[in-house]
Amino acid sequence: MTLTLLKNARIVDGTSPEPTDPVGIVIEGGKIKEVGKDVTADAEQVFDMAGLTVMPGLTDCHVHVIATTANLGLNAELPTSLVAARSGQIMRGMLMRGFTTVRDLGGADRGLQLAVEEGAFLGPRLVICGKALSQTGGHTDYRGPFSNRDVSWYPEVLGTLGRKCDGVPEIQRAVREELKNGAQFVKVMADGGVSSPSDPVGYLVFSVEELKAMVEIAKGFGTYATGHLYCDEAIVRALDCGFECIEHGNLISDSTIERVAKEGVAVVPTNITYDILAKSGAEFGMPAESVAKVVDVREAGLERLEKMHKAGVLMGYGSDLLGGMHPEQSGEFTLRGRYLPADAVIRSATVDAAKVLRMEGQIGEIAPGAFADIIAVDGNPLDDLALLTGQGAHMPFIMKEGQVVKKTAALS
Repeated sequence: MTLTLLKNARIVDGTSPEPTDPVGIVIEGGKIKEVGKDVTADAEQVFDMAGLTVMPGLTDCHVHVIATTANLGLNAELPTSLVAARSGQIMRGMLMRGFTTVRDLGGADRGLQLAVEEGAFLGPRLVICGKALSQTGGHTDYRGPFSNRDVSWYPEVLGTLGRKCDGVPEIQRAVREELKNGAQFVKVMADGGVSSPSDPVGYLVFSVEELKAMVEIAKGFGTYATGHLYCDEAIVRALDCGFECIEHGNLISDSTIERVAKEGVAVVPTNITYDILAKSGAEFGMPAESVAKVVDVREAGLERLEKMHKAGVLMGYGSDLLGGMHPEQSGEFTLRGRYLPADAVIRSATVDAAKVLRMEGQIGEIAPGAFADIIAVDGNPLDDLALLTGQGAHMPFIMKEGQVVKKTAALS
């Protein structure tokens, strides 16, 4: 196995408002072997990180790598082969922005995961839920009011974010099938949404019995359920049913923020998607009725950030972008940076993201035993979060699991 040494590495991982003193990092077999001030090695590969800031590979806790257009109804109709090819390009872009792990919240399957693991696609490590679970007329039911055609094919094509299931027995089967097919957690559309035609935000969709059935099976498989949630009433219902993570959470109340902080429930805000949709949603193919819904959640989501931070809520970094909006993935850094300290924003994509994904000790940190996912930044992102944007323009070095995927001439 190739031994690699990174020397003079000043580390920023969001756990401190200042970079560390220079250290040596030894990498072997795709993992970090040793880190320390006087650490060195007789390595086959040596990279001098002097003048750069070294960070753990970034994690995006909410993506849809199969969303090749913002018109998700159209995306569902596309050939699986075309969606897979486009997804490969989307994932490559993510990795080149420094995201070495992403958590897909609906659509990506075990096949895409294997394509990345085997090297057929160059992309970040994929953590998947398979198809998100939606009821008739809910989020990911894209038929609209004039069609009742059968959508039993939803689980079989790559371009759908979710599948339809109604009633406890049907839901039990759907959850079990997704877990059998390789899902690592369960995603539930437990509120209305922006991108679908029949479900206003605040629409209490699944029954309590249905929600509890999903949670019971997820826990039985040793994992958890997370919910697409906006309004406070829907969030409280989901928490009462045993959900352990909240996606979006834009309309969460002060009292529920306190509850979430106390119970250790994670929240993954995704504010950049509303920012982009409000400005350019129609240009990217989102239907007008969906763009109109953005106003309801955009400003509230930003205002909630500060309150959740002050309450000590565990927050993961999330982008939730679709189609041509994917290049804006890193914009969540600077958007959150208007409301939160830079170290907290960075932490949401490193050590806190690892907690959200339940991968502590594996990702989000530069420590012995963790995957050797490492990026180097030209400058200090604690002083300027914009250094994490620009499609990786400020990142001369990107490594995923010990393999260098980007390296400028200056580091050769």
